[in-house]
Amino acid sequence: MKKRTKRILLILALALISGIVYIFTYVPNLSKQNGVVETLLYLGDSENQPLIVAFGGAEGGIDWHRNHMKSKRDSLIQKGYAILAIGYFNAEGTPKNLDRISLDAISDTIMNIAKNPKIDESKIALIGGSRGGELVLNLASRFDHFNAVIAMSTSNVSFPAITWSANTSSWTYKGNEVPYLPAPLKIIGPALKGDLFTAHKMMLEDKKASKKAEIQVENINGAILILSGKNDDQWPASEMSDQLIQRLENKKFKHYYKHIKLDGGHIAPIEHFNFVYDFLDKHLPTK
Repeated sequence: MKKRTKRILLILALALISGIVYIFTYVPNLSKQNGVVETLLYLGDSENQPLIVAFGGAEGGIDWHRNHMKSKRDSLIQKGYAILAIGYFNAEGTPKNLDRISLDAISDTIMNIAKNPKIDESKIALIGGSRGGELVLNLASRFDHFNAVIAMSTSNVSFPAITWSANTSSWTYKGNEVPYLPAPLKIIGPALKGDLFTAHKMMLEDKKASKKAEIQVENINGAILILSGKNDDQWPASEMSDQLIQRLENKKFKHYYKHIKLDGGHIAPIEHFNFVYDFLDKHLPTK
């Protein structure tokens, strides 16, 4: 009886190990919608409008089309800016998951829309929060036609795709996966509890992998504004933003850059949008 029990326990242990190995080695199929983004363009009445390209985060969809962003959107249009709201996953026609999203496709889409006769295509700023902040830094570090970047509650590294296996990159560039910080087995516990802050902190403990996954922000062709909440409960945004600033200093970045730490949590940058207005007035003026 004891031998049988041991055998059953051994089989169960092997099955559990096999399941874990499968989860962490399984690569999901690339979405048939890969390379498709959904866009909404908001134009004012003036000519030569600078273009602000706006991205949401891990919730997907076209965040800047939602009601909670309407006041920000309208205020920027009143100031003379055009707004291009982009859904890069979980929007109509786009990939369902944040998984290997094509930076090239996003860039091409932006530049095609920037040919609109009312838009000044020599003045393009990117703005994004959370995973959208990670996205705009990745975009601007690879394409020099973006002139200013506003990254809110952002990261300094590329994190893995938001899939159940989490073993692919969130982004691709020229058909290759952007280097990303792998998700170790130990994050399963906090992730299942919804403790995203601890899960991200655990990933960042791998300093060697973090170095490889760092976003090369020194290649950005314009001014950078970074906003973070001191009490972010989603991931250590202030700490990661400090790492961005340190990298820019080490690389002797030639353009303006600043990190402003705000009282509040993950959405604190949205609640202190005056810093965004001031930055745009100085570094992407409408006139």
